[in-house]
Amino acid sequence: MTVITKTIAISTAGAGGIVDITDLVAETVQAGEISSGTVTIFVPGSTGGLTTIEYEPGLLADLPEMMENLIPSDHDYRHDRTWHDGNGFSHLRAALVGPDITIPFVSRKLTLGTWQQIVFLEFDNRSRRRELIVQIMGE
Repeated sequence: MTVITKTIAISTAGAGGIVDITDLVAETVQAGEISSGTVTIFVPGSTGGLTTIEYEPGLLADLPEMMENLIPSDHDYRHDRTWHDGNGFSHLRAALVGPDITIPFVSRKLTLGTWQQIVFLEFDNRSRRRELIVQIMGE
């Protein structure tokens, strides 16, 4: 089995930002030497997450609204009392979603559904430049 590790750089606008990274991941897989296997995308850090979603305007509004309902940004979090950075909600949202996602691919093509895109979710309360780790494994 072969393992290849790459990075994908993205910039975000801050909390609530949703970045479609599907094409970036697909291009990374297509450019590699591995024909079939899995690709894992991982965000180093504790205020971002990765998932799949249909990348359309309704869900792009619904997802941040759901997060705000589940983990309000204006709650008094102990993290904020300790660090005074106002992003306690960001850490909790990232813990809920998770820092990674794994997608199988066959013949260098991601096996995503028709309306399924890979998205990075920015939960931090400020804009960020992120370096996502992309690890491709297979034969």
